Amino acid sequence: MEPAVDITELYAAHRLSLVRLAVLLVDDFASAEDVVQDAFAALARRPQAVRDPSKALAYLRVSVVNTARSSLRRRRTARAYTPPHDLSPPSPEDSAVLAEEHREVIRALQGLAPRQREVLVLRYWSDLSEADIARTLGISQGTVKSTASRGLVALQRAMSSSEGEEER
Repeated sequence: MEPAVDITELYAAHRLSLVRLAVLLVDDFASAEDVVQDAFAALARRPQAVRDPSKALAYLRVSVVNTARSSLRRRRTARAYTPPHDLSPPSPEDSAVLAEEHREVIRALQGLAPRQREVLVLRYWSDLSEADIARTLGISQGTVKSTASRGLVALQRAMSSSEGEEER
């Protein structure tokens, strides 16, 4: 008999890291928590979706990325594509999760193309290998490498331009 996936243990061990991942993919803490909650709820509804318990975390990561994409797509449609990059002052919850020095990086990340943001967040925040990122996003490792390279250049350019604006 196959061992069952213990969702309670997974939740306790990985919820925070998955919320951090989701915060970087969507633009607010509350949406990030909803995305992660939806991922765990989907796994709870269909525990047979993960036959191998050692692959449950990977399943949850894929679910978080896909749910974040869907959330952003729904939001974009509802707003008739008004770019959501007008950053309002952070809420107290956001301040607790994100240290001051990370806000500038997150602003720059939000300006990247969605695929570049996903690759960079999975690579440098979640510390996944190129192979893991390729499996998570359903793309080739070569695409991961080129997307990461272009994303880093765009991120550096965005960070440089924001530093120049602050000096004025």
